[in-house]
Amino acid sequence: MKSNQQRQSIVPSAFRTRYENFHYSPAVRVGDIVWVSGQVGTDSEGRVGIDMTEQARFAFDALKCVLEQAGATLADVVELNTFHTQMRQEIQAFVAVKDEYFPSDYPAWTAVGVTELARAEFRIEIRAVAVVGSGGR
Repeated sequence: MKSNQQRQSIVPSAFRTRYENFHYSPAVRVGDIVWVSGQVGTDSEGRVGIDMTEQARFAFDALKCVLEQAGATLADVVELNTFHTQMRQEIQAFVAVKDEYFPSDYPAWTAVGVTELARAEFRIEIRAVAVVGSGGR
């Protein structure tokens, strides 16, 4: 296997505790493709956002952090999958925040309503796939 095809776990320092406690990589990069694990609505200290808007911003900020550690940017995201506990009530608030992070050249996106996430107070989880360098920004 070529060296650029080696599997690389991406673990930013802010994610080290979660990596050690829950045994998962925040992202995995193989070649130019980065798969980012689900990001939830907490800030860097683990505080849960008070509403959908704040949780979405926290999750997108975490996504951006993980991508940067992997050598990618939000512009390189080709696919988003989002999981919502209150999708019908909060989808417009989520879309408004998503559009702040993806104002053009939108990635493919699938939104799924779910009954629960890892913690009862979580309203959103965002996972992504990026192709490093594909965004051209």
